[in-house]
Amino acid sequence: MGDPVAQYAVRIQQQEREIKCLSAEIEKLKNPETHGISSQLNELREENAKLKYRLNILKRSLQEERSECSKTMININQRLQDIFGSAIQAAYPDLENPPLTVTPNQQAKFGDYQCNSAMAMAQMMKAKGLKVNPREIAEKIVQYIPDNDLIQKTEIAGPGFINVHLKKAFVSKLLTNLLVNGVQPPPLESKKRVVVDFSSPNIAKEMHVGHLRSTIIGDSMCRLFEFLGYDVLRLNHVGDWGTQFGMLIAHLQDKFPDYLMVSPPIGDLQAFYKESKKRFDEEEDFKKRAYQCVVRLQSKEPDFIKAWNLICDVSRREFQKVYECLDIQIIERGESFYQELMTSVVKEFEEKGLVELDEGRKIVFAPGQSIPLTVVKSDGGYTYDTSDLAALRQRLFNEKADIIIYVTDSGQGTHFQVVFAAAQMIGWYDPKVTRVEHAGFGVVLGEDKKKFKTRSGDTVRLMDLLDEGLKRSMDKLKDKGRDQVLTPEELAKAQKAVAFGCIKYADLSHNRINDYVFSFDKMLDDRGNTAAYLLYAFTRIRSIARLANVDEAMLRKAAETTEVLLDHDKEWKLGKCILRFPEILQKILDDLLLHTLCDYLYELATTFTEFYDSCYCVEKDRKTGEVVKINMWRMLLCDATAAIMAKGFDILGLTPVERM
Repeated sequence: MGDPVAQYAVRIQQQEREIKCLSAEIEKLKNPETHGISSQLNELREENAKLKYRLNILKRSLQEERSECSKTMININQRLQDIFGSAIQAAYPDLENPPLTVTPNQQAKFGDYQCNSAMAMAQMMKAKGLKVNPREIAEKIVQYIPDNDLIQKTEIAGPGFINVHLKKAFVSKLLTNLLVNGVQPPPLESKKRVVVDFSSPNIAKEMHVGHLRSTIIGDSMCRLFEFLGYDVLRLNHVGDWGTQFGMLIAHLQDKFPDYLMVSPPIGDLQAFYKESKKRFDEEEDFKKRAYQCVVRLQSKEPDFIKAWNLICDVSRREFQKVYECLDIQIIERGESFYQELMTSVVKEFEEKGLVELDEGRKIVFAPGQSIPLTVVKSDGGYTYDTSDLAALRQRLFNEKADIIIYVTDSGQGTHFQVVFAAAQMIGWYDPKVTRVEHAGFGVVLGEDKKKFKTRSGDTVRLMDLLDEGLKRSMDKLKDKGRDQVLTPEELAKAQKAVAFGCIKYADLSHNRINDYVFSFDKMLDDRGNTAAYLLYAFTRIRSIARLANVDEAMLRKAAETTEVLLDHDKEWKLGKCILRFPEILQKILDDLLLHTLCDYLYELATTFTEFYDSCYCVEKDRKTGEVVKINMWRMLLCDATAAIMAKGFDILGLTPVERM
């Protein structure tokens, strides 16, 4: 999400420097004693006129870009990177790929942002035999900073840090744009097609706590891509094919004779599945019959397809209950969808001479990978490897995906690494052009730090977990006396918002790569970095305008006519924090780590609290309690904070409520 406005500004600066140089040359040429070649003077004048013409075109283009970009949120960090990138290139044109590091300053006394490139550049030069003091490098970079509308001043500190102070007028203007136009994503360079593979439960089994993380994390990633303007396909790669269905149908033939008319309920179906697995492992006759059922299912015999469809339908209805609770939109496209494609995938690998025989199996070794893919088993059947290759090929060639993300547990990391390597080896995609990535995550632990299970040692059913969340959130709301002040409808909304929001946020606020401990007590605590705290903070911010009798229409009008003052240091701190939202989203887009957004929202909420405690938004008469003055620019800061929080909640899948 590079900033086109800054790029145009840099180009104009380069053109203006050219013109100054040429004008100086022309002045020299006007002196006949120094230069008597009038033709060269005319050539330079002509070149000068062309440059000025080009400059005017660029300036018009810049004005158009600024007009368009003023409606979107600007990534300040990216703009500063463009500016410092231009300065470094101008100061050190011979240095290849110089490091570019711009970060927000944690301490206000050192400025607002910091460019830390000078030290790394000094190391690069030292490696080439050039010894240069980093402070000298920093000073030279500062000399070449092009004219811009956001930097007030720069200061060089320590061994070569360049501290950047932003212009208050610039920050105020960005806040006004946000208030007038709403929270808009930065401009997209191109609309890319994104496929996110997440959730992925198994047919004939209930969703359990193991599916929780994939479902929550995958949905939030989709929400981020969708907000940024990408074309997103949300795929549920359910386990709906294979030997297990032959086992299950064979067992149903014995234990559930009506299996062609109706499927058992999901709980019974799961029990039948466990029983069929036990028989498959222990009874040779049953094992043979199960394999025959697999063959008949794969041959699409009507009765077997009918039984399979009934089993799938009852499972889907159960999955949907979970998805409705968590507000998840997803398209099912299970393993069965890719069955017809597997044969052609194996044939393609064979035709390119990439298949080896190994004790009756057909295997594929990818470069740099020690483990092969088994594309055909010794009995002629296909595997997960074949299915995942077929799915990847379909997403690349049929869906024409530019980005493909797999959200599964970290234990599958090696498997996907080998699949991706094989796909690159056969030439399906170039990783420099197409982003194919496994976004792995750790497991959910109980408070005993062991794998999260029920007291009896069973896997926790996801619906039981969600129901428990609803119960606990209502208890929490009643403990706070909210049932006394909210209508039954408002109380029910708050209950769902807190229950499901807390479960989602507890997951997303941890680095997905790590395991995390599931604790209702911690996630429902309204202190610290929890959904409960943030949801309460949001309703509190929204209530400020209500208490001041300032409605939405008044805020909209004020946004267009009132300058957002940032004179108090807490106003300044809050204003800058609000505007860091686009750079937070850019970071998550790069690394797919959503806890960064949770940390930011918590920082925004605590920064708002500092502001609200220090700066009066509404001034009241101490005796009567009547409102005597409304500081509208501060009310606008409240509104901007709430708008960013609401969009952050939306990306995380949380549902805020106006009253709680």
